[in-house]
Amino acid sequence: MLNRSKLAAVGLLAAVFVAGGLAGWGGREAAERDERGPGGMGSRRGPDALVAYLSRELSLSAAQAESVRAIIARHRPETDALWARVRPQFDSIKACMRSEIDAQLTPEQRTRHQQLIDQAEHLRREREGRADSTKAKVGGH
Repeated sequence: MLNRSKLAAVGLLAAVFVAGGLAGWGGREAAERDERGPGGMGSRRGPDALVAYLSRELSLSAAQAESVRAIIARHRPETDALWARVRPQFDSIKACMRSEIDAQLTPEQRTRHQQLIDQAEHLRREREGRADSTKAKVGGH
């Protein structure tokens, strides 16, 4: 019975880990800002990455790719507004999941887990900073 309980706990931990990864990925994708300014280099995420992916997978013509890019840009304010509304709830769920995961870890693992979280947050802030600076440059012209 104890082994079944441990197996269930490990299964739950794995499920939470996968769910957290998917939620983080989805949230990150939803929050991603277009880091490419006019004439600048593209990024591996955001609208240009989606256009590149669809162009490659669907063999879009140049005109189709530009139409898709315009559609994404047109709906950007809606997706930004949606993310702004759900972000606090997302952050709350993420904090709860992290706390529950920490409860399953050894002290050494908790330390490493926090380091991983700190690294991810640092990268997110850097991306947001670059996106904000790109918006400021574009808006200043």
